[in-house]
Amino acid sequence: MTSRHITSMTRRGFAGFAAGAAAASLGGTAYAVTSEDLLNDYVPDSQDQQHLLRRISALRMRRWQDFFSSVNRDCILCDTNDRVLHYWGSDGFYRVYPTSVPLTDQLTRRGRTTITLKRPDPEWRPTANMLKRTPGLPRYVGPGPDNPLGIRALNLGWPSYRIHGTNDIRKIGRQSSNGCIGLFNEHIVEVYDRAQVGTPVLLI
Repeated sequence: MTSRHITSMTRRGFAGFAAGAAAASLGGTAYAVTSEDLLNDYVPDSQDQQHLLRRISALRMRRWQDFFSSVNRDCILCDTNDRVLHYWGSDGFYRVYPTSVPLTDQLTRRGRTTITLKRPDPEWRPTANMLKRTPGLPRYVGPGPDNPLGIRALNLGWPSYRIHGTNDIRKIGRQSSNGCIGLFNEHIVEVYDRAQVGTPVLLI
């Protein structure tokens, strides 16, 4: 397979996979998706085919019971190695979303927390550490197409850590954030609408 056959993953294509996974989880059977199906849709940081196949293998279903004691308030697993977010709902909903992850391991927070605030049309201000690394950053960006948080944001229990959208879709699937977990805007809307303050979140 040549690199011209490997294109960036379409959100529509991933949505089809995710929807199938959710439906399969309700029926208790695995959703069948082949490497060939995804090879034509998904490209991570590298065009290398072996790296690509490894990243595709990350798009697997997981059981909430392996990470949480219940789904009474829904639950979210952010896998920073696989660069995906798993969402389980108390009503049986399940979906996997591609994400961006922090640029370095030093910027990556892992462990258990909860959603502490839901922010529609979020504003953005860089942290002191972000300004230290990149002094030219704007001090404030209001809601709109230039906002790094996209159209929705979920604050976590750690200061300055969030699950949010992004207006730069090139970041999804990559190490591209300063610590947050980023999703396509249409995906963060789904997560935002279902999640509530107090929903448990685990980053691994």
